[in-house]
Amino acid sequence: MIRSHMYVLAVPDLARSSAFYRDVLGFSIHEMGDPGWRMYSRDACRIMAGECRDALPPSQLGDHSYYAYLVVDDVEAFHQRVVDTHVEIIKPVTNEPWRMREFGIRTVDGHRIMIGQELPPA
Repeated sequence: MIRSHMYVLAVPDLARSSAFYRDVLGFSIHEMGDPGWRMYSRDACRIMAGECRDALPPSQLGDHSYYAYLVVDDVEAFHQRVVDTHVEIIKPVTNEPWRMREFGIRTVDGHRIMIGQELPPA
């Protein structure tokens, strides 16, 4: 049984990344006891971000820069929140054959996240 899930990300600028996750995506930011790491949390999602200024930028990771698919209860409201803060939308809101209404964003660090809501049965 998997009891929870967390993501671990290398970010080039921890302060800038923390501000994005807090101000744009609504995460709480927590110190972890090491100045090079922070925990971002919102509801059941946890992200451990470590500052790695010399790491390969996510833009150079190609398809591997996708790291998360967040399932939300109101995709339209979440979409409006990110549009209002001028986040780069990489995929418009779309109903997909796998019964998800979803869209994609690129974070300030260059990572890509899909955000979706389950569609009701047909």
